[in-house]
Amino acid sequence: MFNTLVDACVAYLGNPGIPAKLAYIIAMVVRIIQVVVPVLLIIWGMLDLGKAVIAQKEDEIKKGQSTFIKRLIAAAIVFFVVVIVKLLVSLLADSSSGQSISTCIDDILSCASMTSCK
Repeated sequence: MFNTLVDACVAYLGNPGIPAKLAYIIAMVVRIIQVVVPVLLIIWGMLDLGKAVIAQKEDEIKKGQSTFIKRLIAAAIVFFVVVIVKLLVSLLADSSSGQSISTCIDDILSCASMTSCK
């Protein structure tokens, strides 16, 4: 059951392709990074801004706002990095063959469970 392979990647990685277990682990790590890192960045930014507001010093409030905005931008970048990478790969990949590398990436990232990996 766990020895299945991600079929779309065989064209690029050769036989036997990529095991479903490895594809599942990669998909889970990417999902964790996409969710946890932005949430932590936003929480840290809110804490910094809250400390500055409690201190009631205008310079610290401006510095806290600046830090919060930078962390919001960083959180957005981390959240969308997978989409950006997939877009760049699809633009740069050779699509002359029947399957493209973006199909391989999509199949790996769509593994919700080890049995759902194609």
